[in-house]
Amino acid sequence: MYSCCPPVVSASLHYSEKIMGASTSEYEQAPRFSSPQEEALLNILRSADSLHRAFQQRLKPFGLTVTQYNALRILRGADPNGLTCSAIGSMMITPEPDITRLLARLKTQKLLYQSRDPHDRRVVWTHLSPEGSKLLAKLDGVVDQAPKDLLSALTCQEVGELTRLLEKARGKREDPEQQASVTGKPPSPHSRQSTRPRPHPE
Repeated sequence: MYSCCPPVVSASLHYSEKIMGASTSEYEQAPRFSSPQEEALLNILRSADSLHRAFQQRLKPFGLTVTQYNALRILRGADPNGLTCSAIGSMMITPEPDITRLLARLKTQKLLYQSRDPHDRRVVWTHLSPEGSKLLAKLDGVVDQAPKDLLSALTCQEVGELTRLLEKARGKREDPEQQASVTGKPPSPHSRQSTRPRPHPE
């Protein structure tokens, strides 16, 4: 048994694997955890990866990755004002190292368009295109159903408790803009990054 107190031994992760049988390529992990926190963290990471890959399979027929879908959904929430590249990057569920390249690919697919600010040519605004809006409309039913299917093993009460515990574990480390992206809801109209700033009079 282990306690919830910080371990005195090294916190390095220890794994051992054994083959389940000759008829399958799956492996059963038999890890030895240094603490219950380590076990919980590894379970969260493993579950997140599994759910991410499963959700990706739902988007694959539509030619989108999870990251691309996330960017388009953020832009839909910002219509009609649009967002700058940095604003989109700050609202992504997971950090995107090259948001400019990501948006360029979506622009090539005609799912978004960009325009320069008439008052500051250095600023580029990104907007969801009509084609992008139509694609998201097609995906709405798929995306709405996905969480119900992927978490079908849990009861409604368990889902609520899981959400509460995960939010508690994240604590204050998450930005409000990232919270809006995770929920999939449009950014607040009062957000400083969801509304284009008015130019100062000359």
